Amino acid sequence: MVTRLRLTPVVCAALGAAIGFYYLSAAPAAGFIAILLILLTVLIFFRVLSSMAAHRGGRLLRLTTVCSTVFTVGICIGLCAAKAGRNNIYFGIPNENVTALNGVLLEDPRIITGGRVMASVSLRECAGKGGVRVKSRGEITVFFPEESADRLKEFGRGTAVFTEGRLRESSSGEGWIYSAESMHVVKPAKALEKLRTGIRLNLIKRFSGNWGGLALALLLGIRDNLDTNLAAMYRDAGCSYILALSGMHLAVLASLIAFLLKKPLGLKAASVAGALIIILYCFIVGPMPSLNRAALMYLLGVLAVLGAFPKEPLSLLALSFLLQIVISPGSGNSISFILSYLALAGILVVGRPLYSLLSGKVPDFLAQPLSASCGAFAATAGITAFSFGALAPVGIVAGLALVPLTTVFMIGSLAWLVLDFFSFSFFLNTPLSLLYQLMEKTVSFAGRAPGISASRPAVILALSLVLPLLVAILEYRRRTASFTLHPFG
Repeated sequence: MVTRLRLTPVVCAALGAAIGFYYLSAAPAAGFIAILLILLTVLIFFRVLSSMAAHRGGRLLRLTTVCSTVFTVGICIGLCAAKAGRNNIYFGIPNENVTALNGVLLEDPRIITGGRVMASVSLRECAGKGGVRVKSRGEITVFFPEESADRLKEFGRGTAVFTEGRLRESSSGEGWIYSAESMHVVKPAKALEKLRTGIRLNLIKRFSGNWGGLALALLLGIRDNLDTNLAAMYRDAGCSYILALSGMHLAVLASLIAFLLKKPLGLKAASVAGALIIILYCFIVGPMPSLNRAALMYLLGVLAVLGAFPKEPLSLLALSFLLQIVISPGSGNSISFILSYLALAGILVVGRPLYSLLSGKVPDFLAQPLSASCGAFAATAGITAFSFGALAPVGIVAGLALVPLTTVFMIGSLAWLVLDFFSFSFFLNTPLSLLYQLMEKTVSFAGRAPGISASRPAVILALSLVLPLLVAILEYRRRTASFTLHPFG
């Protein structure tokens, strides 16, 4: 049974906010995003035409007035969030005179190609020629030397550092990056951050072997130990989303929580306990826009279970978007943030009607994931091609095999971790290693399929627009036909 999607005021507000944030504020990739937002508006309109027929006279007028009003308010929210999310760096001295930075690590340092370390730093002070020091502000990406990797990972997020090096403009010409030549710890992180870093380091040490790097990437988002060739194969197969922590990964954790707690505690108590566990999990993992979206939707879902508001998926997604760009406006410029929301919107607006069309014609165990995969692909095709230069449609089919394998692998890795505390994890080493090899072969085979170059904008635009519109029209016709009374033959 497919839940009917309704055009609620919060959905209208979110659409307005998205247009204000991405299009009217002239954000990068605004053109593609604007087209997708217009598409989503049209699709939602198709989806609610049948239900709108039930509204007569004043009710329809009131609905139209409310939706128009909140849409306008949403545009204002989006414009304000876009302004607040701009990273206005102030060095305090001419850019060419900056020789050293003093700031606090805003994220866990990440090892990149070549062994160097990358991290976002909140500026406190800048030093210039002649020993001058001035107050500074803003966030800047710093590339630390390879020899500082272990020390940075040991101290972790929240550590105050001083580094000497060279300031240069980013390749996009829209910001600054800093190439450090040395690194000194000025002040360790606070106690809670130290505890968090210690937990992460302990988990990194535990997960070793050929499959450990993938387990860390899927469970904690730590990709330092992930085989770079494997990551490239996932990208070529159009399945990079599997490696990025998002709703799929949180769904595995939430399902385990529900399985363990629902029977002894009951639905509502288990939901609240699950919410606390999810908050703790997000704290340990760190701020990741796509994961935060999934966690926020989970928490809103818990409130819906408690009766705070109706549990309507599209409305929860819209409310989550509004809250996230207000609380953390800077995350709205992240590609993972954009793809995460577009993918789920595609699943709800395109995937659900596609599932209703496939239902009865295709086995249910295949129709559900296939329709969801098509919906997510259609919604994200344009921005994916724009950002990464290519598109891999084979990911629609490859995901049907890789997502179940990944789910089993994640559950097995969590079981291995629990057993490892009691020194019995060796029972799962071989099964996890074999499963890792199966996933590796699957993604390698899928990656051989040809992709679509971003140099063909007409093809990409067709994939982004024609398929969703076709699905919406067919679904509308199916719904209309279901209400038609046929004479007896």
